[in-house]
Amino acid sequence: MHASRGKRLRVLVDMDGVIADFEGGFLKKYRAKYPNEPYIHLQDRRGFWVSTQYGQLRSDLCEKAMSIWESKNFFLELDPIPGAVEAVKEMSEMENTDVFICTSPIKHYSHCPYEKYAWIEKHFGHEFLEQIILTRDKTVVSGDLLIDDKPDIQGVEPNPTWEHVLFLACHNQHLPPDCPPPPPPPPAVLGP
Repeated sequence: MHASRGKRLRVLVDMDGVIADFEGGFLKKYRAKYPNEPYIHLQDRRGFWVSTQYGQLRSDLCEKAMSIWESKNFFLELDPIPGAVEAVKEMSEMENTDVFICTSPIKHYSHCPYEKYAWIEKHFGHEFLEQIILTRDKTVVSGDLLIDDKPDIQGVEPNPTWEHVLFLACHNQHLPPDCPPPPPPPPAVLGP
């Protein structure tokens, strides 16, 4: 990558669904708050937006789903995805590599931004707070790689500087893997 040319590699890592278990935390709190309502098992999740799939079960479930992540302590109490915190810490210690947590706040932001910062401090330490990028549009953030569980990241920048690395999560595992690149052309045969 770019680091081999003397430039530092900038890795952007999404928070929810990549290092913090948004889906598991949501399901646990949803079932506790709405024990008599239908729910979707994690292995049956399809599509990035939880509220959309719940709304397809029954229209009022969309708002109930949203009420979970809009509630106080939702983001703060998310468990880390096993191995994710350690992997990000290890990556941040690699030579010529800068790692940033690049995360989007929800639109109903009463608790979300503060809790995301508090979560990072709890799991990564105070010094990592300098490595947080909070944005609704990741396409405008400069980086070499973006590790994110959202399959289709769009924004005002049609050609972001980063390469998207799709992090597998329960909601995107059904997607077909990217097709491998075509093989290189055979070497040219030179005549005598």
